[in-house]
Amino acid sequence: MERNKKRINYLGFLSLLSLIAVLGIRHPGSGLFGFFGFFYYVRYFWVVPDELFLLNVRKSASAAFMAEMVFLVPFMFICAAIYGVPAAVPMAFGLSFCVCILSFTVSLTVWEWRERRGASE
Repeated sequence: MERNKKRINYLGFLSLLSLIAVLGIRHPGSGLFGFFGFFYYVRYFWVVPDELFLLNVRKSASAAFMAEMVFLVPFMFICAAIYGVPAAVPMAFGLSFCVCILSFTVSLTVWEWRERRGASE
């Protein structure tokens, strides 16, 4: 006999990163307000993590990882040309992290949209 338990969707915990943006109030101009974008992931606390959802998360994470690896080297060269070599490393890693998070979010949204569209047909 299996009990009907509600599973926790751990993707929703990414929304806790939006709390970092509160530090932007104390340190204005530090760029911390960009962390408010993670508040989007609050919606996943209400999504039941079934097998298809987990597959979509894996596909999106793979795409995000590849995007980060592909963009890291060009960002390193571009940032070294613009800001100089010492400042290039943290800037390039930050930019590639942004690309990674954006590609993960967009990819997951597209997979969910396709799933929803397929279910309605």
